[in-house]
Amino acid sequence: MARRGIPFGKRPGAPGGRGGPGSSGGGERGGGRRPRVFAVSEAVELAHRTLEQHIAGLWVEGEVSNLVLPRSGHAYFTLKDGRGALPTAMWATSVRRLRFRLQEGQRLRVFGRMGIYAAQGRFQLYAERAEPVGVGELALALEQLKRKLHDEGLFAEARKRPLPAWPRGIGVVTSPNGAAVHDIIKVVRRRMPTPILLSPAKVQGPEAPYELIAALRLLARAAEARDIEVIILGRGGGSMEDLWAFNHEGLARAVVDCPVPVVSAVGHEVDVTVCDLVADRRAATPSQAGELVVPDRRELAARFDEYQRRMVRNIERRTVDLGARLHGGSRRLERWGRSWVREQRGQLEHSHARLLVEVRGALEADRRRHRALAERLAAVDPRVRVAQQRRALHELERRLIRAGRSMTAELRPRLARAAGKLDALSPLAVLGRGYALARDEGGRVIRKASEVEVGDAVSLRLSEGQLSVEVRSKAGAVDP
Repeated sequence: MARRGIPFGKRPGAPGGRGGPGSSGGGERGGGRRPRVFAVSEAVELAHRTLEQHIAGLWVEGEVSNLVLPRSGHAYFTLKDGRGALPTAMWATSVRRLRFRLQEGQRLRVFGRMGIYAAQGRFQLYAERAEPVGVGELALALEQLKRKLHDEGLFAEARKRPLPAWPRGIGVVTSPNGAAVHDIIKVVRRRMPTPILLSPAKVQGPEAPYELIAALRLLARAAEARDIEVIILGRGGGSMEDLWAFNHEGLARAVVDCPVPVVSAVGHEVDVTVCDLVADRRAATPSQAGELVVPDRRELAARFDEYQRRMVRNIERRTVDLGARLHGGSRRLERWGRSWVREQRGQLEHSHARLLVEVRGALEADRRRHRALAERLAAVDPRVRVAQQRRALHELERRLIRAGRSMTAELRPRLARAAGKLDALSPLAVLGRGYALARDEGGRVIRKASEVEVGDAVSLRLSEGQLSVEVRSKAGAVDP
């Protein structure tokens, strides 16, 4: 496929060094000379130079159709209206100077020169500049960029990161001479003094976007080493042209790629730039950005005081609950101890009764045997049988005594342990360990210092004896 709109090279003159824009090829002149014959390329060149000489440059308005954007960067399209069509070519250098993207169906006002594309002999317009009709060039470019970034998901809230509640360091990208940096420093110092690292950059002019990108990337690289946890990117208010640097696509992508959250604070509340839309948070002004990134120490102090009051109330309520539970547990333990002692005493009395019954039964059996033996002895040899039975009787008596002693020795430790447990649960045993039971003049038990006043008479029950004392001073609760 032949290249379209290739500019003409060196313009050749007419054959034989003659001919030019005023040369004519029709008819004969005096002397019977033959008419001049042009080559196709010469005829096209002649028409091209004639157009350039008579139409040096003009503005043409029409609708874009048949738009072709090859990899070379050139643009080829047709401008048309209801009555005609004009093929148009725009070189890559002119396309790059446009602040908007060419699109099918746009209505443009194009400035250029008329010419003829020699390879095809086609009449066309060589465009040098173009601007949209009905909408400003900057506004159209901004709208196209917003649509592009939106389609990529860079405006989505789900992508944006939360700001740190209490950053260790703050980075600021703005002009070092503007009011914005002073407003940010003033607000941060008032609310919560925090280290601020300024990365200076121009915020207006053709170089501003590239300086802002470099400054932002510099802060991003230093974020970990300098404890930078949030970055403020902004400037004061201005016109749309003044704020245009913050609508740069490269800066918007640098904000998205920044490893720490970015707060955009560009202009005033009514000004909305592309950086505002891609940043993690947007602040209406630089001062508000300072309020967003650091907490208010006075508000934090009030919140801490409230937390402290709640904690004290919870501790007091918990102490009362535990005291009630302890008192209830003590009473249940005391009831259980008394019940256990009664049970052990009953078992001991039952064992003692069984022992008496067994001993009496054994004695009665021995008596019966003794009587039987005596009767048999009387029936036979009284002296021998009496002596034998006497020895047997003595032996039985000794066995009985040993059995009684053995049973008594087994029961005595159990009785001692039961008595010890009963004694441990006795209130008098608590007094024996050094404690005292305090009562007021009415005989009521005193549990807290708040129940008596200085000068009151108090009686103290000790393990042995009782004391009457006078209250000279008192203090609050004492930690156990």
